[in-house]
Amino acid sequence: MNILAFDIETIPDVAGGRKLYELDESLSDADVAEAMFAKRREKTGNDFIATHLQQVVAISAVYRNTQNDQFSVWTLGTEQSSEKEIIQNFFDGVEKHTPTLVTWNGSGFDLPVLHYRGLVNSVQAPRYWDLGDDDRDFKWNNYIGRFHMRHTDLMDVIAGYSNRAFAPLDEIAVLLGLPGKMGMSGSKVWEQFKADQIKEIRDYCETDALNTYLVYLHWCYVRGHLTDAALEHEHEIVKNTLAKGEPHFQEFLSVWNGK
Repeated sequence: MNILAFDIETIPDVAGGRKLYELDESLSDADVAEAMFAKRREKTGNDFIATHLQQVVAISAVYRNTQNDQFSVWTLGTEQSSEKEIIQNFFDGVEKHTPTLVTWNGSGFDLPVLHYRGLVNSVQAPRYWDLGDDDRDFKWNNYIGRFHMRHTDLMDVIAGYSNRAFAPLDEIAVLLGLPGKMGMSGSKVWEQFKADQIKEIRDYCETDALNTYLVYLHWCYVRGHLTDAALEHEHEIVKNTLAKGEPHFQEFLSVWNGK
């Protein structure tokens, strides 16, 4: 098993908004973002910014390799890393390890955002985009195909590929006895970013990646890929890592153990 469960956090691309909507350079970033929200509400009825105008500020991942007995949770880059550096770092990891990517709604949000923002930032990702031209195995199992497992969008798969059956990660996590959002959500990321709370964003993103990975383990169990003992073993690996980690990991563990 070579798994990379990940999550991204984004803010409005105010530089892109200025270009597309020809907004005055004297406007603050906050004012540009409000204009972008207003235009989106006018067009769709909600202020959820389109994927190509979502600037990536964090990508967090859980990596598990059973062959090498590796387990780690981290956020790519540093608090000062540019969007290009963060995204290139992510695709460099795919290039090096060819993991199974695991997401919750990754097909609907995370990966399209990374596609567009990779394009905008001139990020190269040949392994990720291979459809069988370089590696014949990728013709039948690649990262792009919706029904391929090299990228497993848990929300899509568990819903039987029916968008009417989609469910929020937070609710599924709580139903499984996992911590879920713990009072934070993606809708608060822009406010945190404006307050220069980058570490808090990165910490939150890591807990979302953890929830995603732990749901994935439960899915592996119901598929018969993990026994009771194996699932418990995987849980213990996660718990032991969190117990030695930063305060947000220990809080996650405390909530998890309390459920």
